[in-house]
Amino acid sequence: MKFARFKKQNEEAIMQGIVTGDQIQQIEGNIFSDWEHTDFIHNREEVELLAPLTPRHVIGIGANYVGKTDDLPSELPEIPVFFYKPISSIISSGEPIVIPTGIEEVKFESELAVVIGKRTSNISEEHVTDYIFGYTVANDVTAPQFFHEAGHWMVGKSFDTFTPLGPYIETELDPDKVTVEAYLNGDKKQDSSTSLMIVSMRKMIAYLSSVMTLEAGDVILTGSPLGAEMMKSGDEIICQIAGIGELRNAVE
Repeated sequence: MKFARFKKQNEEAIMQGIVTGDQIQQIEGNIFSDWEHTDFIHNREEVELLAPLTPRHVIGIGANYVGKTDDLPSELPEIPVFFYKPISSIISSGEPIVIPTGIEEVKFESELAVVIGKRTSNISEEHVTDYIFGYTVANDVTAPQFFHEAGHWMVGKSFDTFTPLGPYIETELDPDKVTVEAYLNGDKKQDSSTSLMIVSMRKMIAYLSSVMTLEAGDVILTGSPLGAEMMKSGDEIICQIAGIGELRNAVE
């Protein structure tokens, strides 16, 4: 089931719905708990898609892919490299990524994003998917020029427009059969299976739940495959996962 968040063109009211083909059936209520269908059906071309949710928190993991199975390490890091991204960095598919003043390029990072569906802490890997609402596509845009010399990433990850999400939340995706892709100006740059993650999705969420309580609406970015590159004004980046859709953004 695909969930969308949208508004009618030239209107301010934000709505939610279920996507079926080229139509969105409007729903009412909280997508994480109680919601119900309405009789209102919207044609996709008549609405503006927004980011599929306003996350509670956005947490990313760094350096989490290898190029081939043989490169997977025999031992995992004791403490994975996690970082926060502010919700002010969220934009939707179709909105421009804005390069910060003083630099000329930023880096795209196509990723599978996990949307937590209910409150949990200290869960085992075996039970992680019981607490996942669905999955969306993320672009963890990065300005490495602002990384701190001691290794701190926050500033380089946090600029406004640096976390495109969307276009939908898909609840029926199999995370073990996902290929993460990215196309820069039409040229394929990233194309990797989630089986090439160093810290698996289940491991990272189980670990995070041992550190903090996860809540409905938390978004976990699961890492970017090899092939991420810099992009400049005038470029277009498409991050894509079959079963979810295309996250398309121009760069300004």
